[in-house]
Amino acid sequence: MAIDIALIGNPGCGLTTLFNQMTGGAVHAGHFSTPENKTKEGPVKGHKDVNLIELPGTYSLSAYSIDDVATREILLQGKPDVIVNVIDAASFERNLYLTLQLMELELPMVLALNMMDEMENNKIDIDLQRLSQQLTIPVIPISAIRNRGTHDLIHYALEAAKEHHVPQKIDFCSGHVHTAIHTVSHLIAADAEKAQLPLRFCCTKIVEGDAPTLKALQLGDPELDIIDHLIEDMQNHLGTDREAAMADMRYAFIEKLCKKVLSRPVQSTKEHARSVRMDRVLTHRIFAIPIFLCIMLLVFYFTFGSLGTWLSDWLSAGIDKCVGVISYGLLSAGVNPAFHSLVIDGICAGVGSVLSFLPIIAVLFFFLSILEDSGYMPRVAFVMDKLLRKMGLSGRSIVPMLIGFGCSVPAIMATRSLPSKRDRSLTMALIPFMSCSAKLPIYAMFTAAFFTDHKALVMIGLYVTGIIVAIVCALSFKGTIFQGDPVPFVLVLPPYRIPAMKSVALRMWENVKGFIKKAFTVIFIATIVIWFLQSFDTGFNMVESSDTSILADIGKAAAPIFAPLGFGDWRAATALITGMSAKEAVVSTLAVLTGASEGANLTAMLTQVFTPLSAFAFLVFCLLYMPCVATLATIRREMGGWRYAIGVVCFQCAVAWIVSFIIFRVGGLFL
Repeated sequence: MAIDIALIGNPGCGLTTLFNQMTGGAVHAGHFSTPENKTKEGPVKGHKDVNLIELPGTYSLSAYSIDDVATREILLQGKPDVIVNVIDAASFERNLYLTLQLMELELPMVLALNMMDEMENNKIDIDLQRLSQQLTIPVIPISAIRNRGTHDLIHYALEAAKEHHVPQKIDFCSGHVHTAIHTVSHLIAADAEKAQLPLRFCCTKIVEGDAPTLKALQLGDPELDIIDHLIEDMQNHLGTDREAAMADMRYAFIEKLCKKVLSRPVQSTKEHARSVRMDRVLTHRIFAIPIFLCIMLLVFYFTFGSLGTWLSDWLSAGIDKCVGVISYGLLSAGVNPAFHSLVIDGICAGVGSVLSFLPIIAVLFFFLSILEDSGYMPRVAFVMDKLLRKMGLSGRSIVPMLIGFGCSVPAIMATRSLPSKRDRSLTMALIPFMSCSAKLPIYAMFTAAFFTDHKALVMIGLYVTGIIVAIVCALSFKGTIFQGDPVPFVLVLPPYRIPAMKSVALRMWENVKGFIKKAFTVIFIATIVIWFLQSFDTGFNMVESSDTSILADIGKAAAPIFAPLGFGDWRAATALITGMSAKEAVVSTLAVLTGASEGANLTAMLTQVFTPLSAFAFLVFCLLYMPCVATLATIRREMGGWRYAIGVVCFQCAVAWIVSFIIFRVGGLFL
């Protein structure tokens, strides 16, 4: 029988790194992971019958967001065989708040102290034996990045699961809070048992005023009246609200515990002092945003300049040689000319043109992974919080919007961390304006053809354009469609760290793997369809020129819409239509339609379709118009229907047309 191990901890405590170390990066769709949550599952290396579940990072078991609700549901209803609570040893005190709540679930539990190597370097000792005795659970020191202690962690987790070693009840409350919990426990004992929920957890949650717990227990009016009077009396005596009273009790216990097990405060470490010094510059109210823009300019310079271009040219040359060999082999075999055209002019031209930009994707995510693992990206969220709040967005919105620069699908899913529907809806409408990685091949192709000497500036200009458009739209929505105030949030800034190359490489590989998978699935199918439509007419006769094909008829019908924007050529219109399925399809479509099977030929052929000004207007349109089908499906799922998703499509296409029109017309006055 399989054993389920649930990994849970605060955001930034190393959950994903530990999951990758223990599973080797293997992920599968299990019974805990669904389209409605961000849970990852995979088999533990060397233990095929052990299933590891990585739950979304959370600070508490209170149901503030969709992710919090999903995590609670898995723990309370799914009941994993053992909980592994991962805590960042460098943020020991803060992380223990979640630990105390997890101990109330009456499930086998092991505490994993991550980043212990940093504590050792700073000569801070943690009395592990005493900590284990105080919490009544096994405590295992680990370093997820260096893969230290993971074997011991698995051993103790399996032992706890098999022996069903449940933490003993710790009564950390006193006075009126203790009285309230004790009284509530007598009132709801039978109801908690009937609902199959842990009694201690239910008691503390009811004292806190947790609505989902009250709903699950289905208490009668007499019990609810007693609880209301009890809580009112407690609040009057303590002079604070019910939730703060429980938090004070937990932190008082944690403070005493830290004095017993820590040799000196964590805040006295060299890393903490270094982070404070760096933050004085990197989060400065004047210099922070210019520094961020300079960093991104350097990233784009290396991505689309010397390094990325050199690697891309090298790969393109290799692909061209492979295409030549395949073409020679097919001709030697005497295959049907139509089949030869399908393979060379269709599949190889389309898929090959997209794959040639693979190094650019890899280089970009290499640098972004370094920025994220170093602890800099959370500072960007902190710096942008004030601006976002002026736009009517919650500060939490910066996280999914930053993810949107990688891919819109996980970015839309990340809006579950936002506590209000207003914030989620507004953030979803703006995320597609963030330039995702799928658009990078389009940018790379056009900058190579038209803006060779200014690649980095054009790239950062496109990214800034997307951000500016998002700001303008947010300000417009603030007082109209999405009225109301954003919900406040607390952002925890991790200490600056030197990124581990293995972690950076794994993160980069995940994105590269997704790009390759899309090239050989969505793009592969799209190129076959495009080749067929551009090779045959409406009578299904093979044409000599694609100008008389089915695809040409479709493109020519749509071309007048884009003529005022400077790209009324039917090939450009067709590329935008196919780009609705996946943005990379824009590149493969243009490659097929221009007959360019080689990367160098493709950039040369583009000059026959676009001018530099119309090319930039086309890039802006690609940046802003409707997201891909996968993103639309995700929006539909998150919002519970197609109405909002279709509204996003109409809104973004209108914005893209207007902005591109302005750029082309105003640019024409000066060029």
